[in-house]
Amino acid sequence: MNKWFSSGSPWIWLSAGGVSISLISVLGLLWLIASKGLSYFWPADIYEFKSINDQGIHGTVIGEIYDREFIPASQLAHTDIKLAPGEETVERLLVKTGNRELVSLDFRWLLVPEIQTTTKPEDVVVIERRTNGNFYGYIESVILDGTVVDISKLPELLERVDNFQEEIDTLQNSYIGAINYKIERTRLKERKYKLDNELTDELVKELNTEVADLEAEYQVLEAELMGLRKQVARDQIVVRAMDGQKVTINFEHILKVTYNNRLNFIDKFLTFLQQISAFLVDDPREANTEGGVFPAIFGTVLMVLLMTVIVSPFGVIAAIYLHEYAGKNAFTKLLRIAVINLAGVPSIVYGVFGLGFFVYMVGGSLDQLFYPETLPSPTFGTPGVMWSAITLAILTLPVVIVSTEEGLSRIPSAMRHGSLALGATKAETLWRIILPIASPAIMTGIILAIARAAGEVAPLMLVGVVKMAPNLPLDGNFPFLHLDRKFMHLGFHIYDVGFQSPNVEAARPLVYATALLLVTIIVGLNMTAVSVRNKLREKYRMLEH
Repeated sequence: MNKWFSSGSPWIWLSAGGVSISLISVLGLLWLIASKGLSYFWPADIYEFKSINDQGIHGTVIGEIYDREFIPASQLAHTDIKLAPGEETVERLLVKTGNRELVSLDFRWLLVPEIQTTTKPEDVVVIERRTNGNFYGYIESVILDGTVVDISKLPELLERVDNFQEEIDTLQNSYIGAINYKIERTRLKERKYKLDNELTDELVKELNTEVADLEAEYQVLEAELMGLRKQVARDQIVVRAMDGQKVTINFEHILKVTYNNRLNFIDKFLTFLQQISAFLVDDPREANTEGGVFPAIFGTVLMVLLMTVIVSPFGVIAAIYLHEYAGKNAFTKLLRIAVINLAGVPSIVYGVFGLGFFVYMVGGSLDQLFYPETLPSPTFGTPGVMWSAITLAILTLPVVIVSTEEGLSRIPSAMRHGSLALGATKAETLWRIILPIASPAIMTGIILAIARAAGEVAPLMLVGVVKMAPNLPLDGNFPFLHLDRKFMHLGFHIYDVGFQSPNVEAARPLVYATALLLVTIIVGLNMTAVSVRNKLREKYRMLEH
């Protein structure tokens, strides 16, 4: 036994076991997230339940089965439900019923012993709406401009509304939004001239003419917008709900109408892909519990890219100074200790620092110097994507410094001496010899920085992230990239939907879907950086020998 321990075999097996357990845990977590998240997009079967409760009241429930569980029979002792002798547990179903204008909650629990019949009617429809969630029921009639038409006209009318909605979105977000932005910039320009005592009658006349032209253009576009909205609101659909009530739904509120129970596997798979596509490119709805997450995807990627651009040069420069120029003295040791300790500071502390120093101090100073016309409304003196990127750059700076230093320390001193002996300066040696060889280590540090920054949420809650951003940081208005704007983030989106949602049951699958998307984005960014690192490693492999 002693010989076996001294050979080191137990530690090899222990290490292999630890790696295996870690790998299984990671794969299990990914499987849990993927299975729960992707099931959110699969078209579920719609059931109609006929039930009778313990008071003898009959009822009909139409909806999707979201979950099922078993509860102790003792919890039903106060009811008149008859259970089989010796039955200790009772199954109950969580059913998503939607129809928010008729019932207060989207979900309800049904006890299986109370269910008399369960069917899957082919005529039941799922109506996905822009507001108020899904509606489940039977289509009674389709009304086209006040006249009842055949239900076969439904796909054609839905396509018509979708086309009008696209035109409305383009008008609102592109043209009308651009005019409002120009009017606001003109107002600020006038205020700036006034503060600088440069406002003349000619400038006032010129600015008023510019505003008048913009307002005239706005009136034309507004009239066109009202006409489109009138066209969208022309048609209606009458649907019979599970309690027999008939509800009229205007086509302007409808996104999609689906007969889930008529779909075969191929149709369901195509719908599944369409749902994923819509999730990736649409804006969120209903307090982030429905719709897509495109603004959060865009904000996450933009913030990580800005952070990478900021942290890479500063981290590399700091590592070069510590390894190549700094003397081996107490001050250098103190700097190394400070860098190591920075890596252990809680992320929320970085958020507080970013809010106090960058937002209030630096941003407030920038507003007073360059944007006095916007005050008291702040421009950079408020949380935004730029301050978020800088804060996370400081948070991940120790990772890049340590990784780069390790890469520099692995380069033999003979290479430095050989370059200097051939007449190169120290700067030329660093730029042409040392940094290219150390580039794989630099990329390793950047990979670790991206992995950490993309998943951080706590500091972002203080320096820029919001629940709902009205505009993306990138648009068609000069200067196109607006670093002062707030943004959405997938990590905060998960927190908001999972813990701040008014409808927890509806939000639960969305949490898993967003988490899967965040992991996918992080893996994609990391794989891109890894591929670049591997190419650099192959390119400079010969220089290391």
